Amino acid sequence: MVLRSRYLVTVTAPPIEDGAVWISGHRVRAAGAWTDLKDSLQVAHEPVVDLGNVIVFPGWVNAHCHLDYTDMAGQLLRPRAFPDWIKAILTAKSSWGVEEFKTSWLKGAQQLLQSGTTTVANIESMPEILAEVRSKTPLRLFSFLEMTGVRNQLPGKEIVNKAIALLESLPATRGGLGLSPHAPYSTYPDLLAECAAAAKQGWLLTTHVAESQAEFDMYMYRRGPMFDWLESQRSMKDCGLGSPIGHLARHGLLSPNLLAVHANYAWNDDVRLLASQGVSVAHCPRSHSYFRHRCFPMDEMLNFGVNVCLGTDSLASVTLQRDSPPSLSMSAELRDLHLAHPSLRYRQSIRMASQNGARALGLKGVVGELSPGSLADLAFIPFSGPLTGVEPALVGYSQPVEGTMIGGAWEWLAAPWKDRLGHEQR
Repeated sequence: MVLRSRYLVTVTAPPIEDGAVWISGHRVRAAGAWTDLKDSLQVAHEPVVDLGNVIVFPGWVNAHCHLDYTDMAGQLLRPRAFPDWIKAILTAKSSWGVEEFKTSWLKGAQQLLQSGTTTVANIESMPEILAEVRSKTPLRLFSFLEMTGVRNQLPGKEIVNKAIALLESLPATRGGLGLSPHAPYSTYPDLLAECAAAAKQGWLLTTHVAESQAEFDMYMYRRGPMFDWLESQRSMKDCGLGSPIGHLARHGLLSPNLLAVHANYAWNDDVRLLASQGVSVAHCPRSHSYFRHRCFPMDEMLNFGVNVCLGTDSLASVTLQRDSPPSLSMSAELRDLHLAHPSLRYRQSIRMASQNGARALGLKGVVGELSPGSLADLAFIPFSGPLTGVEPALVGYSQPVEGTMIGGAWEWLAAPWKDRLGHEQR
């Protein structure tokens, strides 16, 4: 089919007025101005769907999410110190059963779909539900299995081997698989070293790092609330040797296969080190605001050429708004991003929510853009303003999208569109 729209955002070029996307099977055959497409590709025999006054754009790529915490929205008080929040969420998790986690996970997946996300990197803390929930979402899902080691005291090699065996036993679905050593403070060096070895074999990795001042102080100075809390639970021999990012570097984790989450508290050459090793960084604006972290080092990251992506994190770390219930939404992250970094160009931030996340997941040119050969993952929102307003409208949008397509099929359509396009919906 050919989708025609008032505006088209391919991400690879400036917004296009009177745009069109030619979809063949699961992929984009061409994308550009309707007049060019019609004249050069002889699409007269193809069915043309004119969506009218809308912006068509690539489906968002959510670089960091915890779907299974969706129903914890509003359940945790904003903490004074980050370790207090960890304790609170551990307590909340202990009161839930498998069915509650499953319901929460699926609700979060649906929220992402309705807000235009088509690809998500999700941290999986409940391996018991993975096979079932992965089969129930059309999202292009990258499941990163969470690993710790402080509580179970198992050797790192055993933890990684068990994780890989579980992941390889899962039925194939859209997306991919990866390993997630949770964070420096919740792991031991031998686990990080084993994950680094797995990355050399092609496994994608993601880890929370340098998220809080408490974590930074624990590793840099052997002090602070996180150090005091964990001193009786784990060996602290790995503390006092440098920053959390430096800790990952010492154990070989920094590579293009690593998606570092947060990286809010960088020290000296940390950002340069991330850039030199090709590490991508997932920034989660709403979560950052919730914890009142210091300003994210955006300018430094971009100046050094770090591939900065956007993620939603979980609703357990999102401030509740009086006028609307919280939802997993990349649009909401984009709005908060611009509140915190108003000097960012709209096109820059749109790429963070699309192309950059695709690159971090090894899908450069495959998702996060609309170009010849890319997967037909897209969404559309209403807009009838001028061409100059397209990118601001996309960044500032606050409602569910009108439709979300994944792999050439409509996987979500708002009510007015169901009759018109519903025959294509799975």
